[in-house]
Amino acid sequence: MSWFDIVLLSALIVLSFSIILVFVRIVIGPSLPDRVISFDLIGTIMIGMIAIYSMSTGVHAYMDAAIILSLVLFLGSVAFAYYMKKDHK
Repeated sequence: MSWFDIVLLSALIVLSFSIILVFVRIVIGPSLPDRVISFDLIGTIMIGMIAIYSMSTGVHAYMDAAIILSLVLFLGSVAFAYYMKKDHK
């Protein structure tokens, strides 16, 4: 196991721990925007995990999935911002 593999494994562990913390934020989130931002953050962390997994396995097809997931997350964020703007009028 090389240093690069150790660094990638430790990054996956840190990202997994951060997902647990974000799930706690979803449960105790005081408002709907907090929960939506937390779900968006989970998606962003998952993109990072997919990228790390792609680097560790050498399969670059996972990066395509990460790009598609990032586009879906962006559209979801835009839709929620539109909903919040429309709701406050």
